[in-house]
Amino acid sequence: MLLALLSLSLSLLLWLNGLSGSLERPSVEQSLDRRQLELAVLVEDRLPSRLRQTLVGEAPRQQLIEALEQANATGTTPAPAARRLELALLQRTGGGGAAAAEAANRDLRDLIPSVEPARRSLLEALLAGRRLNGTDQRALLQPWSPSPVLRQLSCEQLGGGTAADPCPADRRGSGRVLQLLAVTLLPLLLLLLGVGLLIRSLWQRLSGRQLPAPPLVGPPLSPVDVTLLIAGAFVLVGELLVPTLLEPPLKLLINQLALSGPLAEGVRVLVLYLGLMVAPLGLLVIMLRGSQATIPMAGWLQWRWKPLASATRQATRLLLMLLPAVALAGWLVGRIWGDPGGSNPLLELVLNSGSPWGLACFALTAVVLAPLFEETLFRGVLLPVLGQRVGGTAAVLISAAVFALAHLSLGELMPLFVLGIGLGLLRWSSGRLATSVIAHGLWNGLTFANLLLLANGPAWP
Repeated sequence: MLLALLSLSLSLLLWLNGLSGSLERPSVEQSLDRRQLELAVLVEDRLPSRLRQTLVGEAPRQQLIEALEQANATGTTPAPAARRLELALLQRTGGGGAAAAEAANRDLRDLIPSVEPARRSLLEALLAGRRLNGTDQRALLQPWSPSPVLRQLSCEQLGGGTAADPCPADRRGSGRVLQLLAVTLLPLLLLLLGVGLLIRSLWQRLSGRQLPAPPLVGPPLSPVDVTLLIAGAFVLVGELLVPTLLEPPLKLLINQLALSGPLAEGVRVLVLYLGLMVAPLGLLVIMLRGSQATIPMAGWLQWRWKPLASATRQATRLLLMLLPAVALAGWLVGRIWGDPGGSNPLLELVLNSGSPWGLACFALTAVVLAPLFEETLFRGVLLPVLGQRVGGTAAVLISAAVFALAHLSLGELMPLFVLGIGLGLLRWSSGRLATSVIAHGLWNGLTFANLLLLANGPAWP
């Protein structure tokens, strides 16, 4: 009991510190908004006039200029050189007149001494108004690891865009239009479908047609055991001690393998998450093996993967109903608080990663390992143990609150709480942990896919 209380006290201090520190992290929402505006700039000339206003709005280039200016003004570190170059190229052709174009040229001249020599040739060619073919343009752009919109803007101002030598937006126009449709219309359709399913589910509940939830079956652990498992093994050992011990040898291994950039970060995230899982899962195995209670059918955690098709259907249905609920929670936070920041750093890493193997590491961590591990702790252990003592409804709310707090983000606390409630209700109503694992994986997979759709390739150096 004393060890559990000590673990809980230290964990709460760590979580409070992490929550307050999350306010200093940038929000990925700003990056996503800029990427969507960049995509709009790339496709605006490819869209029929009747769709242009609906999909990209009025003057997407001017909107992107304002977004970049705001990002540069509010950033805690100097703006990356590639972002400053993109802003200057937009301002040269943004319709602001000769004064705006001259100011953009001054920015380009100011940028020359701040970048390495290999990058200066592009700036000098732009200032001189040189006309270059596609091969020469690509050679000048290569040191910048350019995003698609930077390639397009440079091409337009270096004499590209002809029938014989089209710019990137002309060569990949149809693909970009499909990309824009996927990030604008598809979420809207899924939200509408989710609202319909929510209304149907509420009607069934009010009319008494919904079957009662089965009893919560879980491992024979006490609240003290669960506190030691989550506060002690998960937070203190997994989140605090393991990274301290793993970071030095992991850094040495990455250096020996000559990994760098997004791939190195992907390997680091994957290995550290695997290390995080060891202590709590190991302690859980020890606790269950030491129990003298009779193991129920389907085991202590009630995985019940089979039949997999029905578990997937239940998970997909919940996912669709969660979309409008979580979106509403995020909208309310934005209306009340603005943009508090504090997004999961992994989101920014995925958005800016240009390495397929790095993305594979991120995907394995977010879509497979995280749902399996987090659902085991929060819906496989915490929820049923609490449910047997305080009832199912209170257990769902408490487990959702702990789940949200564990992600250490004040800005995402309410949406994660709503997500946790949905996953808890699914685990309770289905009597299967597999359904909440699949739903969690689908949720993370949908987020991951949205980031990939807006990813511009290599990160801005």
